[in-house]
Amino acid sequence: MVVFENKAILKLLLVCLFVQFSFSAANFFRPFNVTYDHRALIIDGKRRMLISGGIHYPRATPQMWPDLIAKSKEGGADVIESYTFWNGHEPVRGQYNFEGRFDLVKFVKLVGDNGLYFLLRIGPYVCAEWNFGGFPVWLRDIPGIEFRTDNEPFKREMQRFVTKIVDLMREEKLFSWQGGPIILLQIENEYGNMEGSYGQKGKEYVKWAANMALGLGAGVPWVMCKQTDAPGDIIDTCNNYYCDGYKPNSPSKPTIWTENWDGWYTSWGGRLPHRPVEDLAFAVARFFQRGGSLMNYYMYFGGTNFGRTSGGPFYITSYDYDAPIDEYGLRSEPKWGHLKDLHAAIKLCERALVAADSPQYMKLGPRQEAHIYWENTQSTVLNTTLSESQSACSAFLANIDEHNTVTVTFRGKSYSLPPWSVSILPDCSNVAFNTAKVGAQTSVKLVENALSPKISAPELIITKNEVSSISESWMSVKEPIGIWSESNFTVQGLLEHLKVTKDESDYLWHMTRIYVSDDDVAFWEENKVSPTLVIDSMRDVLRIFINGELMGSVSGHWVKVVQPVQFQQGYSDLMLLSQTVGLQNYGAFLEKDGAGFRGQIKLTGFKNGDIDLSKASWIYQVGLKGEFQKIFTIEENEKAGWTNLKLDATPSTFTWYKAYFDSPDGSEPIAIDLGSMGKGQAWVNDHHIGRYWNLTAPKDGCPDSCDYRGTYGSNKCMTNCGKPTQTWYHVPRSWLQASNNLLVIFEEIGGNPFEISVKLRVPRILCAQMSKSYYPPLREWLHLDLIDGKVSISDMKPQIHLQCEDGQIISSIEFASYGTPHGSCQNFSKGNCHSPNSLSVVSEACVGRNSCSVEVSNSGFGSDPCRGVLKTLAVEARCVSTSTIGVSQF
Repeated sequence: MVVFENKAILKLLLVCLFVQFSFSAANFFRPFNVTYDHRALIIDGKRRMLISGGIHYPRATPQMWPDLIAKSKEGGADVIESYTFWNGHEPVRGQYNFEGRFDLVKFVKLVGDNGLYFLLRIGPYVCAEWNFGGFPVWLRDIPGIEFRTDNEPFKREMQRFVTKIVDLMREEKLFSWQGGPIILLQIENEYGNMEGSYGQKGKEYVKWAANMALGLGAGVPWVMCKQTDAPGDIIDTCNNYYCDGYKPNSPSKPTIWTENWDGWYTSWGGRLPHRPVEDLAFAVARFFQRGGSLMNYYMYFGGTNFGRTSGGPFYITSYDYDAPIDEYGLRSEPKWGHLKDLHAAIKLCERALVAADSPQYMKLGPRQEAHIYWENTQSTVLNTTLSESQSACSAFLANIDEHNTVTVTFRGKSYSLPPWSVSILPDCSNVAFNTAKVGAQTSVKLVENALSPKISAPELIITKNEVSSISESWMSVKEPIGIWSESNFTVQGLLEHLKVTKDESDYLWHMTRIYVSDDDVAFWEENKVSPTLVIDSMRDVLRIFINGELMGSVSGHWVKVVQPVQFQQGYSDLMLLSQTVGLQNYGAFLEKDGAGFRGQIKLTGFKNGDIDLSKASWIYQVGLKGEFQKIFTIEENEKAGWTNLKLDATPSTFTWYKAYFDSPDGSEPIAIDLGSMGKGQAWVNDHHIGRYWNLTAPKDGCPDSCDYRGTYGSNKCMTNCGKPTQTWYHVPRSWLQASNNLLVIFEEIGGNPFEISVKLRVPRILCAQMSKSYYPPLREWLHLDLIDGKVSISDMKPQIHLQCEDGQIISSIEFASYGTPHGSCQNFSKGNCHSPNSLSVVSEACVGRNSCSVEVSNSGFGSDPCRGVLKTLAVEARCVSTSTIGVSQF
């Protein structure tokens, strides 16, 4: 029988660990200092190994925040991380917004209320696939400004905002030394990638930014990510898929991973990226194995780019990011559960990890290695003289071979290491977790229809796609093409898009008048040619109209336009509608990037030669009439002159639509399916849910299966080939009322609003599969009988754990087999070996509960159904919503 070594010491260590975590929340707001050494952050005098989860507060609603924070804590996070968003907090210079989704103070306090720390990345440049990288567009208009360099106008504005945030946090007593949760701040963001573009001025700017931040007296450490020349008192940190080999620029600084990219962002017309949880867990375990101290998931919850906040160009409204918590606030399984187990295993090692200044390295094979951490109990626990063999010990065994399972010998025992995996041994003897062995449940999320029309209309209830329409009663109003108000103005020559719109709208109309002579028409007919509009460069979308008729559309990022056009004899109005789809959020010289057109615009093919339109007289009109009349709001929409839309109406361009719908019962997250529409924007009850665009991903590039083994890149594990990139758009429940919710759509290219439907995002099906050889639950390591040596870890049995979302219970067990089941989730089948009471055992343990655990053992199922065979338990369960009070919990 294998038992724990040094039982008394381990008992003391684990009891202390349990007490520390049990009471940390209660004592959290007692003021404490944060410093650091070469090994870790030192919190209240103690080194800590920290897990952080990224949550961007504006990408959720305040009503969602408590659940997101609670699920992060349940998943093992010690810290919540977020950027601040300058353009959201100061939309107009000197006018600040800290309300609603931008209530930063409320968000930080909620984190503290949950007993978690906070990493505040002020920037103020954030990138983050956020519009203009977080910079307010008015910043471009400051005379003489150059962003992110040794430029006085920029430094003055940046210092003013950073000071505003630090002062606000101090006033609200949110720093650790005040009893608040903020333990770490960040200045700038991934500037090291850009620094070379600015030469010596870039180097001076880094020094200035560091000194400015330190001079604010925040009282907690500052970091700079991707900044190898970060000045002495600033910790330089790593952003990447893997950071286990990263070392800061000074031996006195700890190794911190500010962005562990657990997924990736998505563009319109693109495939959906996924990062396998086995690889993600491998990266995290390797980071702590090789001396890391704080790791932050970017993102732990991605959320939604509501309104026009998505950056780009062309980033979609969803910012799900394949994160452990999905866009709707639901756990993404098995990613969430597998990482939860990983975090628990790392925490079991924490006392040894923080006690050792560096690990002991041991080579176990050509591509296999161990890192061992010893805690000297003489100084940290018992204050008595003990030999090394009596010190607490934790170890990480890694197999970085991408193909082969390898058996290694470590401290006299054999361990089988799957390829591309790390085994964690909290006691240097028994494996608590392996990154490649996923024991967490899989959750299958269904998208269910939620509504039927409010008035019975049988022909509308079910469409040809069997989709319940949101409404049988739609109204519409046309958006005028071109100049629509007296606010237009005329200028000789072309103006840069953002200088005109100030990003108050995606849309900018340009109109000029063209004269076509009889000779021109004769020239075209004689030579069988057509005039052509040529634009040297444009972004993001251009629509070309002549006398109100659409001639063509172009999309791209700084692409050349060559568009044949048709004129009649006489005067014609040439109208160009330039559109942005998210401002550039990454790169040097952002203030110069701009939007609209670059270079020359001309008409070719005229008898007397090309017509240079770059110097012509242009009339400018910002935005849409309906947009500036706010016809998407409850208060103003009735003023728009709506007319009833017929069911057989031809899909129309540049049209506003509206309908009313009732909120679905229950608490499940809600999405609106806009797959029947083309391109535009949508609002619900005055709230802008974002841009939509029904672009389809390429048909190729999505593998049938994803191999977690080997280095991950954003193109490795794509899905959704040949399908629209995004059709479902999140509508937070807090934005809805019980009935008569106003949905307003602006459609640019044509679609059918009668097929728009409301969906429920529901995790209905849970699956789990685990063999007898799997590891016992991590919580068993705190079992007192185990610590006392009355039982050994080898006596503990693995357990399948199933958990529905809050507000749901397990209603039925669709499949259960203990023996040799085949298949995978939603496709399980019995094997030759099967315990006949499998279904009854699992049903008794789970049905009617929100969560349950089932032991994977012969005794758990009454007998051994087939001797000499490794048994596995496979389960498929179904969850249903319930309003029952007092649902039993396991």
